[in-house]
Amino acid sequence: MERTTCCVVGGGPAGMMLGLLLARAGVEVTVLEKHGDFLRDFRGDTIHPSTLRLLDELGLGREFARLPARRLEEMRMNIGDHTVTMADFRYIPGPYKYIAMVPQWDFLNLLADAAAEEPSFTLRMRTAFTGLRIERGRVTGVHCVDGDGVPGEIAADLVVACDGRDSPVRREAGLRPDWFEVPMDVWQVRVPVRRPDSAKEGRVFGQVRNGQIAVTMDRGDYYQTSYLIAKGGDAKLRAQGIQWFRDELADLFGWGRGVTDAIGSWEDVKLLEVTMGRLPRWYRDGLLCIGDAAHTMSPVGGVGVNLAVQDAVAAARILAGPLRRGTVGLADLARVQKRRWLPMAFIQKTQLGDHRTMHGPALNGTLDTERLPVPFRLMRRLPALRGVAGYLGGIGIRPEHAPAFARR
Repeated sequence: MERTTCCVVGGGPAGMMLGLLLARAGVEVTVLEKHGDFLRDFRGDTIHPSTLRLLDELGLGREFARLPARRLEEMRMNIGDHTVTMADFRYIPGPYKYIAMVPQWDFLNLLADAAAEEPSFTLRMRTAFTGLRIERGRVTGVHCVDGDGVPGEIAADLVVACDGRDSPVRREAGLRPDWFEVPMDVWQVRVPVRRPDSAKEGRVFGQVRNGQIAVTMDRGDYYQTSYLIAKGGDAKLRAQGIQWFRDELADLFGWGRGVTDAIGSWEDVKLLEVTMGRLPRWYRDGLLCIGDAAHTMSPVGGVGVNLAVQDAVAAARILAGPLRRGTVGLADLARVQKRRWLPMAFIQKTQLGDHRTMHGPALNGTLDTERLPVPFRLMRRLPALRGVAGYLGGIGIRPEHAPAFARR
């Protein structure tokens, strides 16, 4: 049996950020990641201004700037014949007036390399969580298995679940989310860029028309595209054949049939089954959930990565001292949830409002594209609201800063 002070399950944005920060605080921390690398497609790759600022505070800004990135400055939707700017990030104070679009694996490798410089940090790839160690009702570590199928056991003062929306740790701990009803699932696909379009550079571009809704962004050599479908409608729609989908996208964005012919088969179209919920209580004795394990977000706005990173920063600042002293208890874990509840709840309320006013009506054909709903009309008439939306989306409520012990 191995021993560590904090065992983090999941090497995504929340897990790697928490591991880095705790290690810089001198806490012995072990991060478990079930895959052999971070190379996974269609993962959240939006790095928001608040996270960019955080990287500067951690001394990682220059390294991040070397990564391949596109800048997103504006989010626009074409609703019928109307164009609505939903958010403009250029009004955000400070140097980062955009969202950086960076492959998630590059971001995670950056954090892993920085954490590897700390003597108290251990990253165990190809190591999957299989169960919790529980003694007298308290979580005291994890059971795991490595890539060769060899079982192991790690004792820890604290286990932190950063293992995503379907969190096995959360399930094993007996923590049950409250789920929200959502109207859609999402198809994700890459469409090659044939002719660069400077009008779309720096923008997320959405289309709502004839019961269809899709969003795309020029990533340089391809359009990263999300096509919304009615909840549970995946199998029925795929039965119509891939040419139907190629034609729908071509008509929606004006790409032409030759562009979408690059979608070879349904294998190129990945399904994201959208779920949205949150734990009433993020913790039990010896265990804490953060990020998607604590609050599963809608993909609307691409805020999941940023929110998970902010959770990790708050958790590190609050828990580093108690972990070093060996005194971490329920009151400390409750402080993390209390700190992060308002930003999480605000974003979920906003997402649910978007589902109610735009996504659901667009998919069922009841969205009036002649006379837009009030929120969209206000966005068109009051440009300042676009800046407010950009700030709330890019910085958010109660943004976190790097704790003093982690700054470089």
